Amino acid sequence: MPLVQINAGHSGPELHGSSRPFAPLLDEALRGTGPIVVMLHGFKFAPGHVTACPHRHILSLDPPESCWKARSWPRELGFGTGRPDEGLAIAFGWRARGTIWQAYRRAEAAGRALAELVLTLRRRAPHRPVHMLAHSLGARVVLSALPHLPAGSLGRAILLSGAEYGSRAAAALRSEAGATAEFLNVTSRENDLFDFMLERVIAPPERGDWTLGQRMPQRPNTLTLQLDHPETLEALAGAGFRIAPPSGRVCHWSSYLRPGVFPLYRALLRRDGDFPLARLRAALPERPEPRWSRFLAVPEIRLSLPSRPKAPS
Repeated sequence: MPLVQINAGHSGPELHGSSRPFAPLLDEALRGTGPIVVMLHGFKFAPGHVTACPHRHILSLDPPESCWKARSWPRELGFGTGRPDEGLAIAFGWRARGTIWQAYRRAEAAGRALAELVLTLRRRAPHRPVHMLAHSLGARVVLSALPHLPAGSLGRAILLSGAEYGSRAAAALRSEAGATAEFLNVTSRENDLFDFMLERVIAPPERGDWTLGQRMPQRPNTLTLQLDHPETLEALAGAGFRIAPPSGRVCHWSSYLRPGVFPLYRALLRRDGDFPLARLRAALPERPEPRWSRFLAVPEIRLSLPSRPKAPS
């Protein structure tokens, strides 16, 4: 069983589409070996929704081909192969529809359900690492879970275009679980407009605070990857990960749709020992580019040379 679908219910984690207790199913799913990876979606998804159920979209092994954003995260991460050592993927759904204010509040509540799920996993498989991959408001869910977990609960979390403030991330990193896990903050200047809009509608906890695209706390256990930075792409290519350059100036989904990103995420989560943060940090630019640097860049204009009549032979 390579994939288990679990949602944040009113009283904690629950199986998607079933009233059965989720813990016994986990016992069956955990019989193999390999890492446990919890995957979390962002805004506008909701379990069971007719057109926006994450379990029929990015968190599915076989998402519909009709949607250009429906890329199977579990398959891209190496699940569904049938190998006994592939590990376990957990698709974690939560109610992220409604207004942005409603979804932002629910993300914190979903974090408590996520923490309960992690505690269950750690009790049943204490020898296996638990990693996370989260997009947008899913990053807030992950960070909201940390204060409810003991040290060593999480291994590595990859946050894609995280929709959360830096000061709240800093508080989460001061928790026992936050201080012992590793966090890769994947950003791109393509997401600047979305970060800016969030900062306009959700009041920051501190004056002058910014979202993770600009203000991820710098700790020994954190690292920011700016995926549209030419030097970053060059360094990753030198490590064997060729990621396509961005094709536009604005995109909230580039961090999981860009060709080449999932081989990187798969290696970071499955071969985490081969890619320690210190090694990655040493190969990357010291600081990401400032906000709007891509949005306001002068476009490259290529002019063809005028044709000239052939010279006589």
